[in-house]
Amino acid sequence: MADSSVLYTVREGVATITLNRPRVLNALDLALSAELADAAETAARDADVWVVVVRGAGRAFCSGMDRTVLSAGGIDEAFYRNWIRALNCFEDMEKVVVSVLHGHSIGGGLQLAVACDLRLATTDAVLGLGATRHGLIPDGSILRLARLVGLGRAKELTLLNDHVTPEAALAMGLINWVVEPAGVDAALAGIVEKAFHSSRTATGHAKRLLHASFHRDPREMIEEVMRAQLACMTSWEMEQANRAWDERREPRFYPPPTGHPPSRGSA
Repeated sequence: MADSSVLYTVREGVATITLNRPRVLNALDLALSAELADAAETAARDADVWVVVVRGAGRAFCSGMDRTVLSAGGIDEAFYRNWIRALNCFEDMEKVVVSVLHGHSIGGGLQLAVACDLRLATTDAVLGLGATRHGLIPDGSILRLARLVGLGRAKELTLLNDHVTPEAALAMGLINWVVEPAGVDAALAGIVEKAFHSSRTATGHAKRLLHASFHRDPREMIEEVMRAQLACMTSWEMEQANRAWDERREPRFYPPPTGHPPSRGSA
């Protein structure tokens, strides 16, 4: 619906989740947090969705928490529970999740992007946090950011709240690509096409194991890695990959062939 705080569409294997409060640069409030979490869970469950794209309507990706709502007492535990549910779902789902950052992509906007797998930013993107300046912690990035940029950079971004240019963010590993605004859709299409050439079974297992590697001794995970590899070896995607090799062509796993429902890589 046009008046929804979050729009959800699916087309040719791609679910697009759009923050839809453009009048306030997609600032976060309770309704948006709930709709975002619901949209993320819908995309995670949908077997026809292979890639998830998170965008913002209008002039910005997301300007962070709606400070007017916060000041009026409209942000409470329910907001944070929804918010954490949404970000965890993006991080945990077996599908590639790409955020597209343009204009103001600050505060909760950057936190949301950090929970996604990949980040594409335009040259006009404004990037930064800001939570501690408003008396809060950046709960969406506090347990993730140091894995991307290292502890020193994470402290600098979190404690001093400086804005960084897209070029500086690219250099520190905070984002993956920077493009001119006019080229963002073409760049996104290229990323999606690459994702279609990766096995979703393998993608799901790889995401899960990469995340787990930050918490556990890698040697304790060997048997888990072996189980994941066996699941990949026995998946329909392996059959497709082998056939493509024999035929001297690149494998492409979306759309899946008839009779081969997508495997669940994160199960």
